[in-house]
Amino acid sequence: MQRRRRGVDVGLILLFSQIFQVGLENIPPVTLGTLALNVFLFLKPLKPLLKVCISVDQGYYQKDWQRLLLAPVHHANDWHLYFNMVSLLWKGIKLERKLGSVLFGYIIAVFSVLIGIVYMVLEFALAGLLNDPSYKMNCAVGFSGVLFALKVLNNHHHPGGTSNIMGIRVSSRYACWLELVAIHLCSPGTSFAGHLAGILVGLMYTLGPLKMLMKATAGGFSYFNDSVRQRDYYSDFSAGSHSNERRPYGFWFPSEQLSEEEMRRQRLNRFERW
Repeated sequence: MQRRRRGVDVGLILLFSQIFQVGLENIPPVTLGTLALNVFLFLKPLKPLLKVCISVDQGYYQKDWQRLLLAPVHHANDWHLYFNMVSLLWKGIKLERKLGSVLFGYIIAVFSVLIGIVYMVLEFALAGLLNDPSYKMNCAVGFSGVLFALKVLNNHHHPGGTSNIMGIRVSSRYACWLELVAIHLCSPGTSFAGHLAGILVGLMYTLGPLKMLMKATAGGFSYFNDSVRQRDYYSDFSAGSHSNERRPYGFWFPSEQLSEEEMRRQRLNRFERW
């Protein structure tokens, strides 16, 4: 897995364009910092991709546990980075406003590591079930697993509504499952196990014991129960009309309360519509 030689990184240019259209002042700090980290490591990777990707062989057998930290924040090419970071931009703005920066940052950190572990478990299980040791060699990079987990979390905090995925309208509650299949069919090189790991971690948090374990290890419950001050600081919500806005991948999701800046962007249709 080697990153191709770059000429003009069109995906990176488009990413910067969309970030500045949103406005740096409108992006909460953890979301902005996570974006900046991913972009920086794309431009200045710590190691070659083969040295940072996560797999059963490298992570478990070779005990190279640092890959759990490195794999999520490295990307194979500019378009890989673009799609992941634009998705993070919208999910991060909504969730960080809802949860507060401290809790959102904690979630990002835990999810990033845990998804790598679940990914290795899935690949190990596939290798055993299918009697195919090549699954243990599958090496993955990128933030998309975390994004699938955040999608589950976002649907949990903003229930209801529908998404349109490849012309199929489905409840947002189940959209992540259809998106999982759709991305795998349309882009065979993507990591099905990595995306599935993200969904499972998201469900472990919303329906399972993960949230309670994170509360216990945080040493306090205030971050989980009171994010009002942080939410109010970044959200000047006004009572506006509720309409549909197209997401970067071309899927629809129902708008929640929109800030003035978001309504202005929606009116101007400044984002690409794929």
